[in-house]
Amino acid sequence: MSAEQRLADRRERLMTAAYTLYAKPGFAATTIERLCSEARISNRAFYECFGGREELLQALHERCVEEGLAVVSKALREAPAALEAKARAGIRAYIEFATGDWRRARIMHVEVRRSGDILAHSRQRAVDAFASLFEEAAGNLSPLGAANRRLVALGVIGALQELLIEWLLSADPPEVEELVSAAVHIFGRTLGPA
Repeated sequence: MSAEQRLADRRERLMTAAYTLYAKPGFAATTIERLCSEARISNRAFYECFGGREELLQALHERCVEEGLAVVSKALREAPAALEAKARAGIRAYIEFATGDWRRARIMHVEVRRSGDILAHSRQRAVDAFASLFEEAAGNLSPLGAANRRLVALGVIGALQELLIEWLLSADPPEVEELVSAAVHIFGRTLGPA
Protein backbone atom coordinates (compact mmCIF):
# COMPACT_ATOMS: atom_id res chain seq x y z
CA MET A 1 0.00 0.00 0.00
CA SER A 2 1.07 3.56 -0.62
CA ALA A 3 1.45 5.97 2.31
CA GLU A 4 -1.90 7.55 1.40
CA GLN A 5 -3.61 4.16 1.31
CA ARG A 6 -2.11 3.21 4.69
CA LEU A 7 -3.34 6.48 6.18
CA ALA A 8 -6.82 5.96 4.71
CA ASP A 9 -6.87 2.39 6.04
CA ARG A 10 -5.88 3.51 9.56
CA ARG A 11 -8.43 6.29 9.47
CA GLU A 12 -11.17 3.86 8.44
CA ARG A 13 -10.17 1.36 11.14
CA LEU A 14 -10.37 4.14 13.73
CA MET A 15 -13.79 5.18 12.42
CA THR A 16 -14.98 1.57 12.68
CA ALA A 17 -13.64 1.22 16.23
CA ALA A 18 -15.19 4.54 17.28
CA TYR A 19 -18.52 3.58 15.75
CA THR A 20 -18.85 0.82 18.31
CA LEU A 21 -16.92 2.28 21.27
CA TYR A 22 -18.41 5.77 21.09
CA ALA A 23 -21.85 4.16 21.11
CA LYS A 24 -20.99 1.90 24.05
CA PRO A 25 -19.34 2.48 26.52
CA GLY A 26 -19.69 6.02 25.10
CA PHE A 27 -17.57 8.97 24.04
CA ALA A 28 -16.53 10.04 27.55
CA ALA A 29 -15.49 6.52 28.55
CA THR A 30 -13.48 5.78 25.39
CA THR A 31 -9.78 6.58 25.56
CA ILE A 32 -7.44 7.02 22.64
CA GLU A 33 -5.56 3.96 23.87
CA ARG A 34 -8.72 1.85 23.68
CA LEU A 35 -9.55 3.16 20.19
CA CYS A 36 -6.02 2.34 19.03
CA SER A 37 -6.15 -1.13 20.56
CA GLU A 38 -9.48 -1.87 18.88
CA ALA A 39 -8.26 -0.47 15.53
CA ARG A 40 -4.91 -2.27 15.89
CA ILE A 41 -2.81 0.84 15.36
CA SER A 42 -0.31 2.77 17.48
CA ASN A 43 -1.12 5.92 19.42
CA ARG A 44 1.26 7.81 17.14
CA ALA A 45 -0.70 6.58 14.11
CA PHE A 46 -3.89 7.89 15.72
CA TYR A 47 -2.54 11.43 15.66
CA GLU A 48 -1.57 11.06 12.02
CA CYS A 49 -5.28 10.54 11.32
CA PHE A 50 -7.07 12.74 13.87
CA GLY A 51 -6.18 15.62 16.18
CA GLY A 52 -8.01 13.99 19.08
CA ARG A 53 -11.06 12.00 20.17
CA GLU A 54 -13.33 14.97 19.47
CA GLU A 55 -12.18 15.26 15.87
CA LEU A 56 -12.85 11.54 15.40
CA LEU A 57 -16.35 11.91 16.88
CA GLN A 58 -17.00 14.85 14.58
CA ALA A 59 -15.90 12.87 11.52
CA LEU A 60 -18.09 9.95 12.58
CA HIS A 61 -21.08 12.20 13.29
CA GLU A 62 -20.71 13.97 9.96
CA ARG A 63 -20.55 10.64 8.11
CA CYS A 64 -23.78 9.50 9.82
CA VAL A 65 -25.45 12.83 9.00
CA GLU A 66 -24.41 12.65 5.32
CA GLU A 67 -25.79 9.12 5.05
CA GLY A 68 -29.01 10.17 6.80
CA LEU A 69 -29.47 13.18 4.52
CA ALA A 70 -29.04 10.97 1.47
CA VAL A 71 -31.65 8.48 2.73
CA VAL A 72 -34.18 11.20 3.59
CA SER A 73 -33.58 13.09 0.33
CA LYS A 74 -34.24 9.95 -1.68
CA ALA A 75 -37.44 9.23 0.27
CA LEU A 76 -38.70 12.78 -0.25
CA ARG A 77 -37.95 12.68 -4.01
CA GLU A 78 -39.80 9.39 -4.39
CA ALA A 79 -42.81 10.33 -2.23
CA PRO A 80 -46.13 11.47 -3.72
CA ALA A 81 -46.46 15.23 -4.08
CA ALA A 82 -48.91 15.70 -1.17
CA LEU A 83 -47.41 17.36 1.92
CA GLU A 84 -48.51 14.66 4.37
CA ALA A 85 -47.14 11.92 2.09
CA LYS A 86 -43.79 13.70 1.83
CA ALA A 87 -43.66 14.26 5.58
CA ARG A 88 -44.52 10.63 6.35
CA ALA A 89 -41.93 9.37 3.84
CA GLY A 90 -39.18 11.65 5.18
CA ILE A 91 -39.97 10.91 8.81
CA ARG A 92 -40.17 7.16 8.22
CA ALA A 93 -36.92 7.15 6.23
CA TYR A 94 -35.07 8.99 8.98
CA ILE A 95 -36.43 6.88 11.83
CA GLU A 96 -35.71 3.65 9.96
CA PHE A 97 -32.22 4.90 9.13
CA ALA A 98 -31.47 5.85 12.74
CA THR A 99 -32.99 2.73 14.29
CA GLY A 100 -31.45 0.44 11.67
CA ASP A 101 -28.27 0.45 13.78
CA TRP A 102 -28.52 1.51 17.43
CA ARG A 103 -24.89 2.67 17.34
CA ARG A 104 -25.71 5.24 14.67
CA ALA A 105 -28.73 6.49 16.62
CA ARG A 106 -26.70 6.70 19.81
CA ILE A 107 -23.84 8.64 18.18
CA MET A 108 -26.21 11.04 16.40
CA HIS A 109 -28.61 11.69 19.26
CA VAL A 110 -26.92 10.91 22.57
CA GLU A 111 -23.14 11.00 22.34
CA VAL A 112 -22.99 14.12 20.19
CA ARG A 113 -24.91 15.93 22.96
CA ARG A 114 -22.80 14.43 25.73
CA SER A 115 -19.67 15.74 24.06
CA GLY A 116 -20.76 19.21 25.18
CA ASP A 117 -19.77 22.32 23.31
CA ILE A 118 -17.11 20.42 21.38
CA LEU A 119 -19.55 19.38 18.65
CA ALA A 120 -22.21 22.07 19.06
CA HIS A 121 -21.37 23.58 15.65
CA SER A 122 -21.37 20.19 13.90
CA ARG A 123 -24.70 19.28 15.52
CA GLN A 124 -26.21 22.63 14.50
CA ARG A 125 -25.07 22.15 10.89
CA ALA A 126 -26.83 18.78 10.89
CA VAL A 127 -30.05 20.27 12.26
CA ASP A 128 -29.89 23.05 9.65
CA ALA A 129 -29.32 20.55 6.84
CA PHE A 130 -32.31 18.40 7.86
CA ALA A 131 -34.48 21.52 8.38
CA SER A 132 -33.57 22.75 4.90
CA LEU A 133 -34.61 19.38 3.44
CA PHE A 134 -37.96 19.66 5.20
CA GLU A 135 -38.47 23.26 4.06
CA GLU A 136 -37.61 22.38 0.47
CA ALA A 137 -39.96 19.38 0.49
CA ALA A 138 -42.79 21.40 2.05
CA GLY A 139 -42.27 24.29 -0.36
CA ASN A 140 -45.55 25.54 -1.80
CA LEU A 141 -47.42 22.52 -0.41
CA SER A 142 -47.41 24.03 3.08
CA PRO A 143 -50.01 26.57 4.19
CA LEU A 144 -47.29 28.17 6.35
CA GLY A 145 -45.11 31.10 5.38
CA ALA A 146 -41.35 30.58 4.97
CA ALA A 147 -40.51 31.71 8.54
CA ASN A 148 -43.11 29.40 10.06
CA ARG A 149 -42.02 26.51 7.82
CA ARG A 150 -38.55 26.89 9.28
CA LEU A 151 -39.89 26.80 12.85
CA VAL A 152 -42.07 23.77 12.11
CA ALA A 153 -39.07 22.02 10.53
CA LEU A 154 -37.00 22.67 13.64
CA GLY A 155 -39.86 21.50 15.86
CA VAL A 156 -40.29 18.24 13.98
CA ILE A 157 -36.52 17.64 14.07
CA GLY A 158 -36.49 18.29 17.82
CA ALA A 159 -39.39 15.89 18.30
CA LEU A 160 -37.65 13.23 16.21
CA GLN A 161 -34.50 13.58 18.28
CA GLU A 162 -36.39 13.18 21.55
CA LEU A 163 -38.35 10.20 20.23
CA LEU A 164 -35.12 8.50 19.19
CA ILE A 165 -33.52 9.21 22.56
CA GLU A 166 -36.55 7.58 24.20
CA TRP A 167 -36.12 4.58 21.88
CA LEU A 168 -32.45 4.31 22.84
CA LEU A 169 -32.67 4.84 26.59
CA SER A 170 -36.04 3.43 27.58
CA ALA A 171 -36.23 0.13 29.44
CA ASP A 172 -39.24 -0.64 27.23
CA PRO A 173 -38.50 1.10 23.91
CA PRO A 174 -41.37 1.98 21.59
CA GLU A 175 -41.70 0.15 18.29
CA VAL A 176 -40.43 1.92 15.17
CA GLU A 177 -44.01 2.20 13.88
CA GLU A 178 -45.01 3.99 17.09
CA LEU A 179 -42.17 6.47 16.61
CA VAL A 180 -43.26 7.14 13.03
CA SER A 181 -46.91 7.59 14.04
CA ALA A 182 -46.02 9.96 16.88
CA ALA A 183 -43.74 12.09 14.69
CA VAL A 184 -46.27 12.25 11.84
CA HIS A 185 -48.98 13.21 14.36
CA ILE A 186 -46.79 16.02 15.74
CA PHE A 187 -46.13 17.24 12.21
CA GLY A 188 -49.82 17.14 11.33
CA ARG A 189 -50.81 19.06 14.45
CA THR A 190 -48.36 21.84 13.63
CA LEU A 191 -50.21 22.42 10.37
CA GLY A 192 -53.69 22.19 11.90
CA PRO A 193 -55.74 24.99 13.45
CA ALA A 194 -54.27 26.60 16.54
